[in-house]
Amino acid sequence: MKTSPLLALLAALLAGALAGCVSPTPAPVVDHSTYGHSMSQADRPQAAGPGYHTVKKGDTLYSIALENGQDYRDIAAWNYITDPYIISIGQVLRVHPPEGAATATTAPVIAGASVEQRPLDGAAPPSATNTSTFKREPRVNKEPYSDALYASMQKSAEVPSPSPTATATTTASAPVTTTPALASGALAWAWPANGKVVGNYSAESKGIDIAGKAGDPVLSAADGKVVYTGSGLRGYGNLVIVKHSGNFLTAYAHNQKILVKEQQEVKRGQKIAEMGKTDSTVVKLHFEVRRNGDPVEPLNYLPKK
Repeated sequence: MKTSPLLALLAALLAGALAGCVSPTPAPVVDHSTYGHSMSQADRPQAAGPGYHTVKKGDTLYSIALENGQDYRDIAAWNYITDPYIISIGQVLRVHPPEGAATATTAPVIAGASVEQRPLDGAAPPSATNTSTFKREPRVNKEPYSDALYASMQKSAEVPSPSPTATATTTASAPVTTTPALASGALAWAWPANGKVVGNYSAESKGIDIAGKAGDPVLSAADGKVVYTGSGLRGYGNLVIVKHSGNFLTAYAHNQKILVKEQQEVKRGQKIAEMGKTDSTVVKLHFEVRRNGDPVEPLNYLPKK
């Protein structure tokens, strides 16, 4: 039976349509989960430059935090990233605190201050002259007026109470010894291990290597708070990072055993780990000092031996 050209064309079109329906290529899927489910597009960090970091291959949240002198939990919070802290290549992350974030939970509470009572229905707040709508501390021990009482009140008013401002000024003006150990950040430094320096600081090493035996104590070089413990940074093995005042971080790598926990306060000279060779071919402590995230020469801060 001879097939007409029209029927042949229709058959070809039908076959093409069916082939498209069973194509093995799936539709593209865009994953926005790394930004947090409740974060709007307008709220996501978009800018690049100072205060921001564009994720590149090999980055982790931990390495980005170390490079920028921050706690990885803070960077996660500023960017609405939740555990397990997944980030994507090309993602723009805020690595400096948003305006006001540093003081959002530390605003001072002034004793005796009035508390404004504002209705929840959107009505205008009460006038400042109408003090009946403000909560104030209760008045107690009311006494009838007398000349003796008045004289007593005048006498007590002549004795000034200590001024918080004056106290703060006195403390701030105290002399500070400008020794190499205290020149930056007013930190008192100590050696993190007792061994010999076997690896010098360079742009590549970013720190120094100190020799020792497995199990030798690793000590915190200054007072601070532990902001990271673990093995999530390639090349560092079991790592401890401590954050200090003056925007300083110290890093202690290749440990055999870690003895502190994240968010723990530590003191200068406190044992925080035991020396080992995790992610290293020999037992040693790799020690870094970072200021504002930038590696600096540790020997400029440690006491002279």
